[in-house]
Amino acid sequence: MRWINWAAVIWLLAAPAAWAQEATEAGIIVTGEGRVAVAPDMAAITLGVRHRGDTAQEAMALVTDDVAGILNTLTNVGIANTDQQTSGFYLRPVYNSRGINDGTPPDLVGYEAGNTVTVRVRDLAVLGSTLDAVIEIGANEFNGLRFDLQDPSAAQSLARQLAVGDARAKAEELAQAAGVALGPLVRLSEAGSNAGPRMMEMSAGRASMDSAIASGEVGVEARVTLVFEIRQP
Repeated sequence: MRWINWAAVIWLLAAPAAWAQEATEAGIIVTGEGRVAVAPDMAAITLGVRHRGDTAQEAMALVTDDVAGILNTLTNVGIANTDQQTSGFYLRPVYNSRGINDGTPPDLVGYEAGNTVTVRVRDLAVLGSTLDAVIEIGANEFNGLRFDLQDPSAAQSLARQLAVGDARAKAEELAQAAGVALGPLVRLSEAGSNAGPRMMEMSAGRASMDSAIASGEVGVEARVTLVFEIRQP
């Protein structure tokens, strides 16, 4: 009886596929990056209201009145309702610190309530005056100001072009250094493009925001990976 070495047969059958895969993957693999800096055309503000009261109803009423005033003010200065959003409402009891050391229960001294408003300002010319208006009406907390682009597609397209150009330049340099010729592009993938907003910290205690804000620039980035064939010169 003849014995067949099936392991060898399987290896021989699989080897051509493995060799073909290695040949397909052989080439110059490069990563390119592109970055574009553009002036922002919108801002997102996160602000809030926080109050304490002797009762839960009192604390909630104070917050509700101020938030209603803020939303009404935003509408009056031309902010669309779709660019206003409330979130993060909370109500919690407030206790004094008496009894922490001697083990007795602390006393309930009131309640604290709060709410957060996020607003998109699409006209940066009125950003400072809008902030002044909401501070005057009752906003007493700020969680940040973010500059961004309403439509980043044009900047993202340019960043991608720069990333591809950067990758191709690297591939040509590597091919020249290795003494080979750069073949055709066989694969291209994008690792992702990002329009990074510019953050700015703020304080509600400032007297006026109208002349204290500089929008700067927003960075839009793209990253691509290119695979080229190698050809002998």
